[in-house]
Amino acid sequence: KEIKRCREMTDKPFGVNLTILPTLVPRPYGEYIDAILDSGIKIVETAGNNPKPFLPKFKDAGIKVIHKCTSVRHGVSAEKIGVDAISMDGFECAGHPGEDDIPNMVLLPAAANVIKIPMIREGLRAIRTLSTEGIRVNTTLIFSAPQALLAAKAGAAFVSPFIGRLDDVSHVGMDIVREIRTIFDNYDFKCEILAASIRHPLHVVEAASIGADIATMPFSVLEALIKHPLTDVGLQKFLKDWEKLPQQMRKG
Repeated sequence: KEIKRCREMTDKPFGVNLTILPTLVPRPYGEYIDAILDSGIKIVETAGNNPKPFLPKFKDAGIKVIHKCTSVRHGVSAEKIGVDAISMDGFECAGHPGEDDIPNMVLLPAAANVIKIPMIREGLRAIRTLSTEGIRVNTTLIFSAPQALLAAKAGAAFVSPFIGRLDDVSHVGMDIVREIRTIFDNYDFKCEILAASIRHPLHVVEAASIGADIATMPFSVLEALIKHPLTDVGLQKFLKDWEKLPQQMRKG
């Protein structure tokens, strides 16, 4: 009824909100979704609980899903399940502002530093929009130098070439990092290179030698960077030499 009324008021596209909340009496969310599908709506904003169970129906119908989030962790979760966009609402918003009491001035920059935008056409549009508003964006799933170039020109603050995944398909992942570094230096792009999908310490050394600005890696790789067998051997020698000293000399 309300969708029909809205259509009578405008010929412009509009979306509907589907708030998913725990209730004592189960709500007929399946019927709500059927009504949305039957009405031909193409944009749905979900809020409250995780919308994952409803995404397949929306995706099959070509509906874009925007999930409203009140914390960075919820934004990351929404990104992982595959919503099309995320709306971050701080403590001062109308309605239910979540439970963390974080205002927009803090929440939006924190979310922008964590939530990534994939290298697709729609992603480039989002990068342009967000960057003009001063939000720093990391563009993920970069597998070629042209993708990195387009992201940088759109205003991305970071690009993330996936080195290990390129190696997995018989490409040399570091070649991409090298090409991106050359292009960014040629045109003085301020966009930084975040080497991702690091698999071993040699990846770190190569990325640093080429000029990657940042690297993300598993903790096991970070630990391996700290260790070296010759360091361990040297420490054992120092300890043995210490044990050989007379007790009186050890006390100084």
